[in-house]
Amino acid sequence: MRLSIRFIAFVICACIPGCMRAADSAVDIGSRLELFVDDFLIERMEGVQFKLHQPVRMPRPKSPLPDRFYCTVLKDGELFRAYWRDKDPNYPGAKKYFAAHPEEVAKYVEATGMKAERIIAGVYIAGHPGTVVRYAESSDGHEWTFPKLGLVELAGTKQNNAILKDLPPLLSNFTPFIDTNPNAPKDERYKALGGHPGYYDKRGGPGSGLHAFVSPDGFRWKMIGEVIPYPEGTTHAFDSQNVSFWSEAEQQYLCYFRTYKTPFGSLPSITRTTSLDYRTWTRPDFVAPNRKGERLYTSQTHPYFRAPHIYIALPTRYFKERESITDIAFMSSRAGAKQYNRTFPGAFIRPGLPAKRWKNRSNYLALNVHPTGRGEMSMWHKSGHRYTLRTDGFISINAGINRGELLTKPIRFNGRHLQLNLSTAAGGLVRVGLQDESGKSIDGYSLSDCSPIFTDELDHIVSWNGEKDIGELSGKIVRLQFVLQEADLYSLRFVP
Repeated sequence: MRLSIRFIAFVICACIPGCMRAADSAVDIGSRLELFVDDFLIERMEGVQFKLHQPVRMPRPKSPLPDRFYCTVLKDGELFRAYWRDKDPNYPGAKKYFAAHPEEVAKYVEATGMKAERIIAGVYIAGHPGTVVRYAESSDGHEWTFPKLGLVELAGTKQNNAILKDLPPLLSNFTPFIDTNPNAPKDERYKALGGHPGYYDKRGGPGSGLHAFVSPDGFRWKMIGEVIPYPEGTTHAFDSQNVSFWSEAEQQYLCYFRTYKTPFGSLPSITRTTSLDYRTWTRPDFVAPNRKGERLYTSQTHPYFRAPHIYIALPTRYFKERESITDIAFMSSRAGAKQYNRTFPGAFIRPGLPAKRWKNRSNYLALNVHPTGRGEMSMWHKSGHRYTLRTDGFISINAGINRGELLTKPIRFNGRHLQLNLSTAAGGLVRVGLQDESGKSIDGYSLSDCSPIFTDELDHIVSWNGEKDIGELSGKIVRLQFVLQEADLYSLRFVP
C-alpha cells in the first residue's frame, strides 16, 4: 500500500530534531501580564502604531530628595526607601580624588584586599574620599523624611542619615536592591554592588572590580568582597551606577554594568552578567544597545513590578559635543535576552524648561519604577522632581480617527477572562476577536460577537455576546484580532 505524501512528510518532520509544526511555535503567555513595549506578541499591524507616552512632572515636593547623583528608590511593603551618593562637607582633604596617602591606603587595603605594593605615590584612587551613602524614606513616594540613624559619624556626630563611609571607590555608585529570592538568607535580604575603575593605571588588578554588600535591613551593611572582576577588553568599566537584581523569571541574579565598548568604538555602554549565588558571576556579555555615536551613561535596568519577565531600562543619554547635556531614553528587554528593544530610540524625558536642566549631566533618573497610587507609577529625577505615568503606560498600540487592526502571533493562555488596560476617546472603539491557529474566527468569539468597548480602564474584562468566560479555549492555540479607533491599548492578561 502506498503511503500518502502528507503522511511521509509528517513522519520525517517528527523524526528530525528542530523540525516543529506550527502548533509548537505558539507563544505560551500563561496568565502573565504582557506589555506592548515591543513586538513580542505582534504578527501584523495595519492602521495602528506604537506610541511612546511622555511622563508628567509633578509639582515639586515640599521635602524632596536632594539633587544628587546615582539614586536608588526601593519599595519595601508600603514604605519607599531612597539611597544616594553624597559627600561629607567637613572632609578636610582633597575635593575630587585623593592621592595614596598612608592612612587612606590602610583603609582601602583592609576593605578590598588590594595589595599595598600596588598603591604607589602619585596614583589616584577614584572617588571623593569623603563619599558617603545617605538614606531617606517616604510613605507616599512624594514627600521624604531624613531620619537620624545614629550609624555613621560625620562632623563629630552620628545624628545624621548616613549609612556608609570610608570606602570612596566603592560608594561612588553603591546601588542596593531588595532580594526577592525565596532562598536568600534573612541577613542578606538587601544586597548591593559598588565599585569603580579605581587605580587608573592598574585597571584589571585585584580590588578594581565590583564588590558585593549584604544587609538584613538596608541600614547595617557588610561587604563580602570583590565578586565581578574588571572585564577584559574594555575601559572605564563600572564608573556609573551598576544595577543588579534577582530575576524571578530567570531564577538567577543579573547585573547590568557600565563599560566602554560598542560596535562603533569605545563609548559608554552596557554589559550583562549573571549569578546563582551573588558571589560567582558568568563571563560578561556586551549588550551594546547604543546607536552610532551614542553614549549611554547609566542603564537603570530592572524588572517591571507588574510583569517581572520584562525588564525596563531608563538610561541617561550623554551628549559630550553639546556641553555634556543629558536626557533620558526608554528601552526594554526580556528574561534571558542579551539585547535591548528600542522601539523608540529617541528621548523619553527631555531636559525641559528650567535652564539648569541643560547643564552638564543634569538629567538622571533614580533606579526603579514603582506604583504610587491607583493607576499611577512613578520615577524620581535627579532634580528632586517626581514623574508619573499611567500604570503599564510606557508604550501603547495607538489608533487615530481611522480604524486600524492588530493581529497577534499564535498564543496559548491560561485563564477564563481576557483583561485589557486600555483607553478610548468618547467616540473611540475597541473590539477583540479570537481566531484559531489558521486565522479563522472562532464561533461565538468573532469581532462582531465582541461587545463594543469605549472606556478608560486598567482591567477591563472583554465580553462576547454578553459572556466573559472563555475558559473553554484555555490551553488552546488562538490569535487575538484587535480593531481600534481613537484608542490606546497598553497591556493584556488572561486571568482566572
